[in-house]
Amino acid sequence: MNENQTPAPPPSHFIRKIIEADLESGKHQQVVTRFPPEPNGFLHIGHAKSIFLNFGMPRDYGGHCFMRFDDTNPVKEDATYSQAILEDVRWLGFDWGNRLTHASDYFEQLYEFACVLIRRGKAYVDSLSAEKIREYRGTLTEPGSNSPFRDRTIEENLDLFQRMRDGEFEDGSHVLRAKIDMAAPNIHMRDPTLYRIRKVSHHRTGNAWCIYPMYDFTHCLSDALEGVTHSLCTLEFEDNRPLYDWVLQEAEAPCLPKQYEFSRLNLQYTVLSKRKLIQLVEENHVGGWDDPRMPSLIGIRRRGFPPESIRLFCERIGISKSENNIDFSVLEDCAREVLNQDAPRAFAVLKPLKVVITNFPEDQVEMLDAPVHPQNPEAGRRSLPLTREILIEEDDFLEDPPRKFFRLAPGKEVRLRYGYVIRCDEVVRDDSGKISELRCTYDPQTAKGAQPEGRKVKGIIHWVSATQSIPTEVRLYDRLFREASPGSKHEDGDFLRDLNPDSIQILKNCRLEAGMKNVERGSRYQFERLGYFCADLKNSSNELPVFNRIVTLRDTWAKLAKSD
Repeated sequence: MNENQTPAPPPSHFIRKIIEADLESGKHQQVVTRFPPEPNGFLHIGHAKSIFLNFGMPRDYGGHCFMRFDDTNPVKEDATYSQAILEDVRWLGFDWGNRLTHASDYFEQLYEFACVLIRRGKAYVDSLSAEKIREYRGTLTEPGSNSPFRDRTIEENLDLFQRMRDGEFEDGSHVLRAKIDMAAPNIHMRDPTLYRIRKVSHHRTGNAWCIYPMYDFTHCLSDALEGVTHSLCTLEFEDNRPLYDWVLQEAEAPCLPKQYEFSRLNLQYTVLSKRKLIQLVEENHVGGWDDPRMPSLIGIRRRGFPPESIRLFCERIGISKSENNIDFSVLEDCAREVLNQDAPRAFAVLKPLKVVITNFPEDQVEMLDAPVHPQNPEAGRRSLPLTREILIEEDDFLEDPPRKFFRLAPGKEVRLRYGYVIRCDEVVRDDSGKISELRCTYDPQTAKGAQPEGRKVKGIIHWVSATQSIPTEVRLYDRLFREASPGSKHEDGDFLRDLNPDSIQILKNCRLEAGMKNVERGSRYQFERLGYFCADLKNSSNELPVFNRIVTLRDTWAKLAKSD
């Protein structure tokens, strides 16, 4: 964007309109939101939508967002996940300042809120087993039944709840439940559980607590304690909103935040279910949570997607209440759009075929000039050493080419990008009959794009020096699944049957242009004619750089679909 141009206004959506109306009416003086992940796993691309919304709204309207961990289930939580989540949010460009909080920060206050409910006759200690509680709950079409412990006195409930806290009872022997309505049409309002006993050490509070609050109780009260104005969550929590409001009202919370729901992200050719992602990792279908094929943010980052492309993607898909099913190509297009603007160019040959330029002096090295970025002169220039022996892509040569093949063939000419025109004079084979090298001649009169009169050379191919190039390993990543909706075509819903067997291809004998020595991990390039690549954050080294393909230069899946 030109520095004199006015930035495009942020895309409007229903939540933005609600916030604008609340500020204009004076209902709120500033916007306060929160991003509340559970520290029991890694974030994925679906969470990015929520991150940009929850951090983006306060940024746009002069407020702030709490980075709050919902750490109420010590059985599944780990500090490793917390650290990974913080790194993901920072990578996307957001900072929470001094507003890093945890639900565990409020355990004492939450306990007092629960006591308020008991004193008001709005909560009771139930001694039914978990199985019996489910049985008494009823179904979607039949009302539930009151627990035989529902009418315990306030004094008895307070005593039992205190003894639960003191560790007197075993796991599962008692729970604290809200006293609402066991015949409520909304099943979430049928005396939901508020606290359960868990004699497990917590990664932040140690053994200070042996009772832990449930999410529906914790979440709304934490919002109130932090002064959240707009509690933004996905549509699966829409039925929980009456309980959200009930707890705030009946527990006499210091303020009454409002919950607003938006549609979650559904991305084709992948899975975003935590259960399915865990299965992919634990059954070794991928190389871990940071596998570049995974939709986890840690995997997407390692693949090489720039954070700006994720922001563009979230803006492009928008915020609404309508369920959506976004094609993976939208994410890939966003990556191409961002990378095309900034990624420096380089030559890489992935499947080398040796070319000997027979009329080029053996000891000569000619430095050819090329731009670092063709649309950005300020990015500078790079030098490409041309030697007698060079390497080209195997696919850029055919012995018996079709009519519109404009690359190299016996007796045919092609231009080396930023260099000379060469002609293939001889094909050399090894003992097995495989082509081992091509013998060509170059035309010195065709330097710097010159084309002698009467000659039309349409083909241009990339290349590297055989003697002055750098060895590298390249990993060609593709979509993890062959089907847009994995498992949907199978009666048993087995999504693993739709895994793409070609989702990764490892090429060991690739070569890079000489200037690519000592590339930094995470550096992104456009390998000319091949796609966008990133130096792997984990395995790349000065001795052997390893590059991951981020995306191809164009949507190859659309081309395949068209041919079908």
